[in-house]
Amino acid sequence: MKDGIHPKYHEATVTCVTCGNTFKTGSTKEEIKVEICSECHPFYTGRQRSAERGGRVEKFKEKYNIK
Repeated sequence: MKDGIHPKYHEATVTCVTCGNTFKTGSTKEEIKVEICSECHPFYTGRQRSAERGGRVEKFKEKYNIK
């Protein structure tokens, strides 16, 4: 590898703006701010609302009263 062409690699502190959670990772930046993290994201916390409205087949069956 050539000297002087690669960026410096740091231990970065990642901070979630929403919940305030922080964790360490490696990056070329020393500080990273994210809007949402795995601690407050609805998919990972289990608070996700599922919108089960049915697909094309279910709509067809309902429309023509097929069971």
